[in-house]
Amino acid sequence: MNFFNNFFKKNTPKNEKGEKKQSKFLPKKKAVIEERFILKFIDNGGKFIYCETIEELQENFNLILDENEWTSEDVLIINSDLKKRYNLSNLFSSSLEETKCFVTDCENLIASDGSVLISSNQIHEKKLSEFPESLIIISDTRKLKNSISEGLSEIKSNSESIPTNITTIKNFNKTKEDKNFLSYGTSSKNLYLILLEKGFK
Repeated sequence: MNFFNNFFKKNTPKNEKGEKKQSKFLPKKKAVIEERFILKFIDNGGKFIYCETIEELQENFNLILDENEWTSEDVLIINSDLKKRYNLSNLFSSSLEETKCFVTDCENLIASDGSVLISSNQIHEKKLSEFPESLIIISDTRKLKNSISEGLSEIKSNSESIPTNITTIKNFNKTKEDKNFLSYGTSSKNLYLILLEKGFK
């Protein structure tokens, strides 16, 4: 059975009393904003994995690569800080040519519509459509914001120089059409999100 089919079953298992069990792939105690984002993100077609430790993050990251049969040469990482932060291999490609998956962080995760906010900090001045169809976003729960306006406000307040090329990734399903003005020029992406609980190491 496909590895991720187990992650995203629509039917939640029940215990002996008929009560729904909490999936171990979701936070044990989620705030409302986390619940809203996760539900919207999955509804958009995204693949979501929750981790409490860096070790879990690395394990799940490697499982994604194995599931898709991607080698280090297939994976594009242009942010060297990302490799250091999560102790990822230095063998991954830094060239767009012939890569199958792009790995990056993000600016914010938007609960209102389940979208991912990125900017020139992640994709420089390139269009998202220039990157591989598959994306792995690595982030943590501190990036969760209620709305796009809240996310944009934080970018402005936390940046000495406001980044350019601000874009939302919302369309993870080719059958859905995204009409958000910040998404114009983007394309559907096969998107994985690995979310690390803030405060865990």
